[in-house]
Amino acid sequence: MSNPGEADATAITQTSQLAAWFAAGCKPASEFRIGTEHESFGFTLNGQHPPRYEGGIRELLDMIGADEGLKPILDRGNPIGLTGPNFSISLEPGGQFELSGGIVASLHETKAEIDAHIARIHRVAPKLGLGFAPLGFHPTGTRADFDWMPKGRYAIMRAYMPRVGTRGFDMMLRTCTVQANLDFASEADMVRKMRVGYALQPLATALFANGPFREGKPDGMLSNRAYTWLDTDNARSGIPRAVFEDGFGFERYADYLLDVPMYFVYRDGRYIDVSGRSFRDFMAGRLAGFEGQTPTIGDFADHATTAFPDVRLKRFIETRGADSGNPAMLLAQPAFWAGLFYDDAALEAACELIRDIDYDTLITLRNAVPRAGLDIKLGKGTLRDLGRDAVAIAAEGLRARAQFNAAGEDERIYLAPLQAITEGEPTQAEYWLGRYHGAWHGDVSRIFAEAAL
Repeated sequence: MSNPGEADATAITQTSQLAAWFAAGCKPASEFRIGTEHESFGFTLNGQHPPRYEGGIRELLDMIGADEGLKPILDRGNPIGLTGPNFSISLEPGGQFELSGGIVASLHETKAEIDAHIARIHRVAPKLGLGFAPLGFHPTGTRADFDWMPKGRYAIMRAYMPRVGTRGFDMMLRTCTVQANLDFASEADMVRKMRVGYALQPLATALFANGPFREGKPDGMLSNRAYTWLDTDNARSGIPRAVFEDGFGFERYADYLLDVPMYFVYRDGRYIDVSGRSFRDFMAGRLAGFEGQTPTIGDFADHATTAFPDVRLKRFIETRGADSGNPAMLLAQPAFWAGLFYDDAALEAACELIRDIDYDTLITLRNAVPRAGLDIKLGKGTLRDLGRDAVAIAAEGLRARAQFNAAGEDERIYLAPLQAITEGEPTQAEYWLGRYHGAWHGDVSRIFAEAAL
């Protein structure tokens, strides 16, 4: 979550500063940490409707803040999140509830954090007649059913989205994700991790698919969230070709961001709409309304949060291709990527695994996976076969990390759901479709009780 109020005011005088900003994230492997962010849809216990801001989400934030002594995050006087000692709670545009977890050393701490968040929800939400369900795409709601959260940047995005795609409002209102935030040691290490991350995002989308319903019915998709991203805003999403070209590094990624159209400039507590304009012009002193002004590193850091590629680089790497899911899957997502990224032998094996997946194949996979999932043909096998190999590599990486819980178990325990899926068990989406055609007798609303945290 961007926090412009704490922006770096250093003026940008040359483009090398942008590459240096990314490079400042490099750290030794001994200091690598894991951050996990996940979102859930709120619903009223009576009727399973998306909650309103007033009379629902705002009161929930107030109650949690008072209960735990958390500091509110305000936008023009409206609470739009909470800051804790090592985590934050924020709101997505349609009221989706997001936990941005702490920076922790092991997945066992991530589990404790998720358990604490579920306990928080159970302690407070029922008092307001609310529940929360982590699903990839809202199973029943139409766009008109959602209340827009009162955040300045969301108002700018709301006005801009229809100009650049047909599904931007769906992305903002009707999707939830889980992502892992992971470190890199050097520019070369970042490049390897970014390439592995991008090449395996279609696999991650298939493994974590959890959005097979749209407005109360199956629509042929397994991940409507991933389908939504195919026509949200292609200038700022997807898979940048530059990542797979010779010479890719911090400077090339910064150059990619300079071509992503801007949303806003944050000044004096306000988001100023500059949507569609160029950060290059801003750096050259030609941005309309800001002529002659020099952008700051904080402006660039804010701008970096408005690019939505499948893997996003900041001073760490965000893997962004998965639907939100049940607590076991919320843990499996960071476990998968930490296993691949945080052991040299595992990362090298992952690089070898993706060696024959070229850019055009990757785009084909990304376009097909929302509907076809793990059954997509790839080489002599399927995406599920690739998944079996990737999960095995991740397991070896986690074994090498040797991070144990009180019961003496290492982090491989969190890969169990993915191991089952790659061996033929249904994904979350396939499980829900089975329930729809079976015990639910076509009543999608029953998913809320069964998926609730």
